[in-house]
Amino acid sequence: QFCLLLSLKDDDSGDHDQDNSSPKDGEKEKNEEEEKDSNTTKRKVEQFWRFYSHMIRPGDLTGHSDFHLFKEGIKPMWEDDANKSGGKWIIRLRKGLASRCWENLILAMLGEQFMVGEEICGAVVSVRFQEDIISIWNKTASDQATTARIRDTLRRVLNLPPNTIMEYKTHTDSIK
Repeated sequence: QFCLLLSLKDDDSGDHDQDNSSPKDGEKEKNEEEEKDSNTTKRKVEQFWRFYSHMIRPGDLTGHSDFHLFKEGIKPMWEDDANKSGGKWIIRLRKGLASRCWENLILAMLGEQFMVGEEICGAVVSVRFQEDIISIWNKTASDQATTARIRDTLRRVLNLPPNTIMEYKTHTDSIK
């Protein structure tokens, strides 16, 4: 079994785009904060891509393998403090889809497309003999609005067919 944990740290090196327009005084601070957030997200994706572009893709693996991508400080274990009250969306994929879906998922996570704040803990792709499995872990299983938003975003970013079966499983159920 192959397990990969990736941790990204934000460094402040590199060139940053500058906007030289002059907004009204009341909008200046808001625009600067939005630009800073946008640049931070852009840097995260660029840093990640430097590593990811050299990695083997899940679809190219044979046998039983797992890739884990979790936020720094969160272990891919149900018992981790960030995970113990949470759960995961599970999607079973036919062979041949894992690489594209995994890439779309992790880029959506890094790009903060889920719009659920700090709720996302990480994601796993599991390569198996007859199918592949993708899951995304979140902190709070009891928050139905958040889990529904994660489900809907998953469907959109993975471009899943309408008949794709998605299962939500709490970590407390997984432990049993």
